[in-house]
Amino acid sequence: MEISLFEPRIPQNTGNIARTCAAFDITLNLIEPLGFKLEDKYLKRAGLDYWPIVKVNKYSNFEIFVDAKPNKRIISFSKKNGIYLNDFEFKKDDILLFGREDTGLPENIIEKSDSLISIFMPNLESSMNKKKGVRSLNLSVACGIAIYEAHKQINIRNYN
Repeated sequence: MEISLFEPRIPQNTGNIARTCAAFDITLNLIEPLGFKLEDKYLKRAGLDYWPIVKVNKYSNFEIFVDAKPNKRIISFSKKNGIYLNDFEFKKDDILLFGREDTGLPENIIEKSDSLISIFMPNLESSMNKKKGVRSLNLSVACGIAIYEAHKQINIRNYN
């Protein structure tokens, strides 16, 4: 499994995601342009001293990224219109793709994906109606939830 971030903007989120990738031994792909430099102190601080064990690949655009990943499923994540996370069956070579913190994944990127997943949020419905509720999850939280669910599914199948 790999985690891919499309044009991430907030270094602390990427640092937290890198730390989770290190914990689960997952490659982190960064698709440019980035909203920060890889030398950013906030990025490094959020990743703590785990940076030496994080496998990071950087791609200058989405097309180059896709060309580098033949025969792998790209699973996009969005807060709306996707299959619920728990209803999707992950495979060990899947690439989980997440969008920018401010705009998410553009429609043209989602269309090039193999599947679209949404993480169920009980308060999403009320937030869509402009009532009190949460519009979306923080990017690093959403990645953590997705990594855990995919890792759980893959490893349960491997141990049974």
